[in-house]
This record gives sequence, C-alpha cells and structure tokens, in this order.
Amino acid sequence: MLSKIIRPTSRRLIPRYFSASPEVEDAAQPTSAHAQLPYVTPLREMNFVLNEVHDAPTHYKNLGFEDCTPDFLDAINSECARFAQEKLAPLYSSGDAEGCKYLPNTDVRTPKGYKEAYEEFSEGGWNGLTVPEEYGGQGMPLSLGVMKSEIIGTANWAWSMYPGLSMGAMNTLILHASDEQKETYLTKLASGEWSGTMCLTEPHCGTDLGQVSTRATDNGDGSYNVTGTKVYISGGEHDLAENIVHIVLARLPGAPEGTKGISLFLVPKYVPNEEGELTEEILGAEKNVTCVGIEDKMGIKSSATSVMGFENSKGWLIGEANDGLEQMFTFMNTARLGTAMQGVCHMERAYQGALPWAMDRASMRSLSGKKYPEDVADKIIVHPDVRKNLLTIKALCEGGRSMIYDAALKADGMINEDPAVRDKCEEELGLHTPTMKAFLTELGCDAAQLGMQVYGGAGFIKDYGMEQIYRDAKISTLYEGTTGVQALDLLGRKIVLDKGKELRKQVQLQISDAWSIGTSQTARNHGLTGHALEIGKLSAQWATTAMRIVAGAAKNRDIIGTASTDYLMFSGYISCGYQWLKMMHAAGKALDANPDMSESDKIFYQSKLDTGNFYFNRLLPKAYTHRDMAVKNPDSIMDLPMEGWDLATTLPSDSGDAYAGYKVE
Repeated sequence: MLSKIIRPTSRRLIPRYFSASPEVEDAAQPTSAHAQLPYVTPLREMNFVLNEVHDAPTHYKNLGFEDCTPDFLDAINSECARFAQEKLAPLYSSGDAEGCKYLPNTDVRTPKGYKEAYEEFSEGGWNGLTVPEEYGGQGMPLSLGVMKSEIIGTANWAWSMYPGLSMGAMNTLILHASDEQKETYLTKLASGEWSGTMCLTEPHCGTDLGQVSTRATDNGDGSYNVTGTKVYISGGEHDLAENIVHIVLARLPGAPEGTKGISLFLVPKYVPNEEGELTEEILGAEKNVTCVGIEDKMGIKSSATSVMGFENSKGWLIGEANDGLEQMFTFMNTARLGTAMQGVCHMERAYQGALPWAMDRASMRSLSGKKYPEDVADKIIVHPDVRKNLLTIKALCEGGRSMIYDAALKADGMINEDPAVRDKCEEELGLHTPTMKAFLTELGCDAAQLGMQVYGGAGFIKDYGMEQIYRDAKISTLYEGTTGVQALDLLGRKIVLDKGKELRKQVQLQISDAWSIGTSQTARNHGLTGHALEIGKLSAQWATTAMRIVAGAAKNRDIIGTASTDYLMFSGYISCGYQWLKMMHAAGKALDANPDMSESDKIFYQSKLDTGNFYFNRLLPKAYTHRDMAVKNPDSIMDLPMEGWDLATTLPSDSGDAYAGYKVE
C-alpha cells in the first residue's frame, strides 16, 4: 500500500470511503483553479495481470532476468507510483492551465514544477530503466518500461510524453546506431541529461511518408547538413534537458522516390564537442535546430508540440542510407504501444475521477426502492445507467491493461541483439499493435466521455477536472496514425500481405486456450464454460470474416477500405474478451485454491468475475455488429458522386498551407 495519496483541492470531490493518510494535508497543491482529481496507482490490479494472468516472473526467468520476482517487480512499480502520485499527479491540472510558453529567443518554457519533476525522475534512473547497462542504463526488460509508462502516464500524460519520446529514440539507437553514436548520445539519453524526439511529419505529409521532402547533403566528413521543416513534434523544444536529440527522416541526393528513398538521421539541438560534451560556449552559440513555434491545442497543453526548422543542421546518418523507414518502425512500434497505453491511462483516470462522485452524489430515488432512506435522495451509484457507465470504463480499462501487458511481454524481444529474435517478435506484435493502438484509444475517449456523463453538467465544467481527461484523450486516436490508418495497416498489411499467417496462429492459440479454460474445473465452478465457447467461436469468425473481406476485394478493392475500421473494432472486442476469459480464470483459480483468503482478497477476485460477466453480457455483443458491418457491400459509401456532397462553403485560401511562414526552403 502506498504511503501517500494526493488530496483533491475541492472537498466536494472527496467521498467518505476514499481513505487518505495523514500526509495528504501537506501534499503539493496545483496552482490553478482546476480541480485536482484523486489518483492512486492501481498496483493490485497491475500485479494481478502481471503475475497471475500472464506469469511474468516465469517469462523473465526464461529471458535470464531471474531477479525479476513478484516482490522485485512490485518494489519497482511501487517506487514509480510514489513518484507519480507525489510529484506528477499534482501537476496534471495546473500544467494544463498554464501550458507551455514559446519565448522570443525560440526557447520553450514548460509549466511550473515540470523541470523539477524531470530532474527527480532522471536522478532516480527512470529514463534508463530498460537501457543496457553498458550505456548507463539498468538493463531491465522492455516490458517494465511499459508498466512505468502506465504509472506516470495516468498521473500526468502530457508530462510523461517527454521521457516517453526519449524511450523511442533510445530504442532506435540501440538497434541501429553506430558504437560512436551510442557512446555519445545514448548514454546521455539514458541518464536524462538529454532528451529525444522523432521527426517524421511535414506540413504537406503525415501518414504518407513517401512525400517527405526534408533533404540531407553529405559534408564529406561523416556528417550531413539537414534542411527542412517538421511539424507536430512532441517535445521538440523545452527546458527540461540541456540538449534534445532529434531522430529525423530525410532524403539524400539521388535517392529513390517514395519510401524506398528515405534515410534516418541523428540531429542534435546542440552539437557536442569531440568528447561528447556541451561546453558553455556551445550552449551560448546558435542552436543547430530551431523551434519556430508551438501549437495551440485542444489538450495535452503542457506537452510542447513544436514546429522544428532544420537549416543546414548538422547531423549523422543512422544505419544504412535509404533504410530509414525500416529503422523508424522501431520507434513507431514503441510509440504505438505507448499510445495504446494512453487509452488505458485515460480510462483509469476517468474511472478514478467518476467513481468517488457517484458514491457521494445524491439524486433521485432508486427504481427498486429507497437505498438511503435517511437521506433526501439516493447516491447515484444505485442507478442502473450510472453503474453501466462505470462498469464499462472499468471493464475496458482492466481488459485493455491485460491486452497491453500481454503484448509488452512479447515485445521484450524487440531490442534483442539477435535479428532472428527481433523478427519473430515483430511478426507476433504486428497483428496486435494496430488493433491495440486504435481500439484502446477510441474506447479511451469513450471512457472519458462516460466519466463526464456520470457527473452530468458538472462534468463539462473545468472546476471538476473531468473535461481535461477527454481533451487529453482525443489526440491518442490521431497521432501515430489515425484509427483509419491503423485499420488499413491491420487488414491490408498485417493480414492480406501476410496471407493471414499470424492471424491463423493467434486464432489457433485463442481457440486452444478457450478449450483448455472451458473444460477446466475452475470454469465449471465459476460459470466460465459459456464464455470460453463464445471466445472460441468468435476467434474462428475472426479468421473467416477476414477471408470473406479478402474474397470480396478481389472484385472491388474498396471493400478493404470500407471494412477495415469495423474489422479492427471486431478484432479489438475479441482480443479484449480473450483477455477477460484469462483474467476470470485466474481469479477463479485463486478463489478455489485458497477459500480462507482475506475478505479483501475475496472481494478483489470476485470483482474480476463480476466485471468479466459484465463485459461478456454488455460489451462483447458489440463485436457482432462490427463483424456484420465489415462485410457489407461498399456501394453505399462509394456511390455518392462528388457533386452530391452539397458543399456550400470553402476553406480560406491559406488554410491548406498553415505552415507557409515556417518552411525552410
């Protein structure tokens, strides 16, 4: 149990049941009028999924990490939770209110408290948790970094993006950089002295990276001059670290057209000296890369989303020329897994924000009779629709966490030195990454909206804190590839181009596990047999539905586009249901194995069975609708002619080139 929890600034948000230690009176308070919603890291939930559902200790032992016992993992997560609750959560709403400031000298100032929190985070060694020890890290499995990202991301997602982008940069350098680049840059990133970004998007292209026009010219001394404009660069400029290492996509002269002609470059904000250090003279000189503005956004306001100008900026080629996109996928796979986690983070935030309100707010009487007869009205937690909203958030959050932890354990091979291990890992993850990223972020937004709904009109008011969760959540469905792009990636690349190989393997695994669970004594004891049968049937339909879509595409290729998003959501609900089956089985086994367990443990495990039943009865049925929609004829979408759109307005003449003034020619 953690020693502290953060106290809300408004007492009207503190329910009677919400316990707090004496230290909360001295907890740091935000400097804004926004409410500070309660946040406690769900360590018991995390440990259950990690140890009892996915047996992570055995997984780590097989990888050679014998010290990664349940107690060791809990100690790491508990210490990270302490930092997140005490240092990051109090900055969540105040950071949103203050935002980042672009200064006349092209610097960017982050909100009050951010720099101090980053310094403590770095001093604790958290930046290098999963970096090999030879480069100054702690050499822990990559999956531990995913759990770390959940803890700090739920406490304060916008703040967590700064070290999160550095993690992607470090993974890219670990796999593709030269020894000299690793020694100079990776060590500083691992310590937190420097931070990292990824620079892909340009004013005229985002998803279609074949249009990248940033160029690089060889200086003849091993370095290159990089020129171009990059937009939507998270953490592109800030005051948390003394240097920022940009991982940049650019073209060399004479490179092939399209994505085959893209190379990857390392371009620092300040170029270190030959010893790899930054002197006062270097820091006082002109920057190698300049931030020419930051975006005014709907949410994640304390994350500096920057427009970056590269004008003969000195950089170095990473890996081989024209191999940049393949290398960048290392970064993107890390980022997409992290963005999927963002969906879970906002679900958890919404649940923790809405539940105390529902327990404390009184309105009307229960349809089945008074539940609080001595009060003027019943607590709204007794009303079916409120309970449904809260259970939906809870079921999706817990199922989503299990989906990501399962994938994270598979991802431990992503930075293995053996290319064969890495390839196998990427093949296994390839099927799941687009599904998790799109499914969990879309439902993360839904969960944030449901949390606001629990509050009623108060949820729309900043004083109560819930609307920020929705504003912060929405970007997760857009960056790292929109939901539609992820859907095309899943159906077009990961299934059609793969000829269904990984899909068949996953379907076989799920049917096998469903059979094993469904025929167990635990299933008979706790009513899981029907759920297991349903997961087995849906898993088979997962494959047959893909076959139907592909067969239709042979006659009309638009079917891939019209089916993809529904197919992805179909995949997501099946995958989440599969995780719930495993969680219910683990909970049932625990109850059967120890009937004399503590009352609190019984309540915990029984809640897993109850919440799982809710998922199967109320949420999984949505899978069938998405399945049926995915195989519909595309004509109703594609037949409307251009003149039928009734366009009565036009965009401003300059709206299609919002960055004209920023472009570096």
